[in-house]
Amino acid sequence: MTGRVQDKVAIVTGGCSGIGRATARRLAEEGAKVAITDINQAAGQSAADEVGHGTVFMAHDCRDEQGWDEVVRGVVERFGGLDILVNCAGILGTGPTRDPMETTLEEWRAIQGVNMEGTFLGCKAAIRAMVAGGGGGSIVNLSSVAGLIGTPLWAYGASKGGVRLLTKSVALYCARKGHKVRCNSIHPGLIDTPMGDQVLNWLYDDPAKGLADRERLVPLGEVGRPEDVAHAALYLASDESRYVTGAELVVDGGYTIY
Repeated sequence: MTGRVQDKVAIVTGGCSGIGRATARRLAEEGAKVAITDINQAAGQSAADEVGHGTVFMAHDCRDEQGWDEVVRGVVERFGGLDILVNCAGILGTGPTRDPMETTLEEWRAIQGVNMEGTFLGCKAAIRAMVAGGGGGSIVNLSSVAGLIGTPLWAYGASKGGVRLLTKSVALYCARKGHKVRCNSIHPGLIDTPMGDQVLNWLYDDPAKGLADRERLVPLGEVGRPEDVAHAALYLASDESRYVTGAELVVDGGYTIY
């Protein structure tokens, strides 16, 4: 099957690397007109060039509400509308603090600001544009298995749990209002990305041993690839998932089966 999102217009935040970059690539390969946004301008432009298919880059801090309005307006003016938003932008935090008694309010707010508030602002701006366009659309929010089960990275887990329930609330609101905007969350497990490496470096004195230990806990026996999550995002962005909203799509190799 090709052209699964043919001529749809998509914004992918955090698109300069990892899951965001892989998602932008899959959407573009399947016919979407894609705008990558990221706070890292040099890496973002490089990602857009690598993805190809007419993909553009727009510098943006997802915590900036006015910036969201400017990005969405720019995408609508350039491509004629907005059909898909994939909220990939996220951070783990500024350090490996795992103790609630030691985490500072500044670090807590930094994590919630990007992961939770950035996602909220994206949903807010996207719904407006999708409703104004008259055709509805699909919002895909990147949560995590840390939003489903407890994690040593507790502030990060709290933010991703918030994304999970924000997604459900947005989905319910849009459905009841008849806006034709669907909203779903994806919950990756350990994925081979720079953020995945950061987790291993923080949680284990020997990251290679930590990776081997983690893999033994995954029923499928391996760490996931960014493309595994990108395929899930493509499905939720496409009309194939027209009857799916408020759902949690877990992409973790079976890690949360236990």
